[in-house]
Amino acid sequence: MNIDRFVFAFAGAMVLASVLLAWAVSPGWLLLGGFVGLNLLQAAFTGFCPLAVILRRLGMPAGCAFR
Repeated sequence: MNIDRFVFAFAGAMVLASVLLAWAVSPGWLLLGGFVGLNLLQAAFTGFCPLAVILRRLGMPAGCAFR
């Protein structure tokens, strides 16, 4: 698995967790999903993703999107 796939999988898991927590606990958890969505949007334009930086430092192979 490369950085790109891991970032997309992690973002998807966080959005699903946000929706489930909003349904089960409190609507305030939707802020987590909003934050993840905004981060993905800015990463699409800038190419910068904090998770990708961390994964690169941990030695995960790079993909096409985050170098």
